Amino acid sequence: MSNGATKGRLEHVNLTVSDPERLSTLLQNLLGWHERWRGDAMAGGWTIHVGDEADYLALYSDRRPRDRFAKGVPFNHVGLLVDDLDAAERVVAEAGLEPFNHDDYDPGRRFYFFDWDGIEFEVVSYQ
Repeated sequence: MSNGATKGRLEHVNLTVSDPERLSTLLQNLLGWHERWRGDAMAGGWTIHVGDEADYLALYSDRRPRDRFAKGVPFNHVGLLVDDLDAAERVVAEAGLEPFNHDDYDPGRRFYFFDWDGIEFEVVSYQ
């Protein structure tokens, strides 16, 4: 890069969730990911890192009850890339979650779903 910037990539995102185990299981079934680490975390919390060798989601719980997150808080959605959108949708539905907003525009087909905490995920396939 000629402007002196370094090259980088997104390594992980840390999400506060009510049940790290439940979301970890869904992501493993949906994406073929694996658990990279689990254990105690800051402020008396507990975390599971789930992903692949290159990147992951840190699923954090501070062990305090909370309401579902409002749409767009703290962000709009997490994008997940899959090679088989129909199979991914079946995994989401079998987990008791509702796929919605199916669409097909460049660069691929997609659907969305909210997890149990109201976190929105976009699942997209470029196949």
